[in-house]
Formats: sequence, structure tokens, C-alpha cells
Amino acid sequence: MFADSKPHYVLLDALRGVCALCVVYYHIFEGFATSPQEEQFNHGYLAVDFFFILSGFVIGYAYDDRWPQMGLRAFFRRRLIRLHPMVVMGTLIGLATYLIQGAETWDGAHPNPLQIVLAAVMGMLMLPCWPGCRADVRGNGEMFSLDGPQWSLFFEYIGNILYALIIHRLPTRVLRIWTLLLGIGLIAMALSDVSGSYSIGVGWTMAESGLPGGLLRMLFSYSLGMLLARSQRLHHLTLPLPAIIAAAFVLIGCFSVPYIGGQSHPECNAIYDCLCLMVVFPIVLLTGANIKSIGDRMTRVSHILGHLSYPLYMVHYPLMYLFFSYIWEHQLSFSQAWPIALLTYLGSLLLGWLVYRLYDAPVRKWLTNRLVRR
Repeated sequence: MFADSKPHYVLLDALRGVCALCVVYYHIFEGFATSPQEEQFNHGYLAVDFFFILSGFVIGYAYDDRWPQMGLRAFFRRRLIRLHPMVVMGTLIGLATYLIQGAETWDGAHPNPLQIVLAAVMGMLMLPCWPGCRADVRGNGEMFSLDGPQWSLFFEYIGNILYALIIHRLPTRVLRIWTLLLGIGLIAMALSDVSGSYSIGVGWTMAESGLPGGLLRMLFSYSLGMLLARSQRLHHLTLPLPAIIAAAFVLIGCFSVPYIGGQSHPECNAIYDCLCLMVVFPIVLLTGANIKSIGDRMTRVSHILGHLSYPLYMVHYPLMYLFFSYIWEHQLSFSQAWPIALLTYLGSLLLGWLVYRLYDAPVRKWLTNRLVRR
């Protein structure tokens, strides 16, 4: 028996869903900001870091004690079945919206059809664009032109590979030192302003420090999650059910805080990011993991949010491209565009749920029955 037989942390699904909803909300306001400092729901990008911590926690909990009887092949097969169908679908939806938009870059140029095909193939194979790559068909330097948020999945794939080859072998004491060193590196990165806005919001592009910054961002969060999964003394608490509501609002509050420090002390914003990631998020995660008794209604809500979270994250941004294109072309403010913004948000939720029900769940079930339960 492998990870499937272990008890499931249902309320962590709810927190994952809350973060996915927040990411969509954050991206809606990207279209109205002229700089990171001006963006509403300013720290929404930190939801990705909570995703990374949560992924590390779940991977460590599910697989740490399954080696070596499971083996590399079985581990990678399971992770690909879980993640890759939505990588393919996100790319295809991104391709469709790119063609609807007119198949042009942000500055109005028109890539040739082979470039568009190359972008789609690279997206489906999880191969990122580099600066000057012909597959950068939007022309803004994203790792994945057709579905921008796919960058975080690229780093999660790297995290899975490193976990299977190296990290799961590390004794807990060594994992603590490894995580501490990564944390020091992350703080140094944030304070050195490699992002250009004194934040940890890097990784979406391979230009400049995007690749090493994104790798450091993922590795710290991923390793921290694994360390929390191993810290059994932290899992013997029993918290009341209202604690999960408080934890969700703490997350939303962290994401909602405006840019800190302004022009005079922007380093305060970097410190805030690091405090959220290193102090607040672990507490929130452990809150969800330590609530043992929930009712049927909360279980259903948590399952819905959990099922929706990954498909929503992977399919919402192609709709954002259309939304951005429309509001920029017509030079609309939020007060003018809010009905379209609301429609885009609700449309993203509907698309995410339909993709989950009609594609992701049945495809993963078929692949699992065919490739795992044989």
C-alpha cells in the first residue's frame, strides 16, 4: 500500500482553494496597476508560496515513509498523473484564447504559425521559454507564453525531482539545516531587490535573476513544508473548527496588505514577505492539519475547494489575457470595467469547475487505473 491509504488532510484542501480564489482576484487587478507598488490586493503573489509549502507538506507526509519500496518510477508516475493533464489543458486553453485575441504580441507583431505551434508544444512538455526564445509569442518574457502561471508548476516539477533523488534521503536534522540555509538565501534575495520591487515575487521569467530566484523561492517553501510534515510534535494538537475560518482570513489578510514602506523604505516590503512565508504560513498550515473533527458540510465545502483549486489555477490566466487586452485597448478604469472583471472572475470559476469535472478527474482516474492499479 502506498500514499493512498493514509488519512487525508481535508481542511488543507480548503486552504488550497482559498489561495486559488485569491490568485484569480490578484490577477484581475494586475490589469489596472502601472507598478507593483500600486497593485490592489498587493501581496496576492504570496499565495504561490503557500502552495509550495503545502505541496512540500503533502509530499513529505504522503511519501517520506514509502521509500525504497515505492521506487522512483512509481513516484514520478503518480506525480505526472496528478499534475500533467492540467498542464496540457491549460496550454490548449491558452492557445485558444491567444488565437481569439488575434495571435499577436503585446506590441502588435504577429508571430508566424510555427512559432505558435512551438509555444504550444513547449508548454505541453513543460519546457520554458528563455530570453529571445521564438516560442515567446506574447513577447513579454514569460516562461510559458500561453499560460503564464505554469511557471510555478515548472518549479514544482523540479521540486518533485529533487525530492525523489535527494531530499527524501536527508535526515531531519540535515533537512533543518538545509531549510535554514535556503531561508537565509531567500531573505538576502528579497533585501537585494532582484525582483525590482523588494518582494519575493520572482520566477515567472528566465530573464535576469528569474530562474535562480524562482528556484530559491520554491526550494525554501517546499523544504519547509516537508520539515513541517516531519515535525510530529506539531501534529498532536486538537484545534476547534472555527480555527480554520480564522486561518483562511489570516491568509486573505496577508495577501490584502498594501505595499509596505513606500519609496522611502521599500525594504520593509521584503521583510513582510519573508515574515509571512517563514512565520505566518507555517502556523496557518499547521492549523488546518490539526483540526481533527469537522462536520459533513465543512467536509463537502473543503472537497469542492480542493477539487477546484488546481484546475482553476491552471486555466484562469488565459481568460485574463483576453480581459487585459480588452481593458487596455479601451483604456478602462476599474470603476468602468468592474462588470467585465466580475464576469471574468466568475467565468474563471465556471471554467475551472467544468474542466475538473469533464476532463481532469476522469483523465486522472483513467490513467491511475491503467498505469498504477494494475
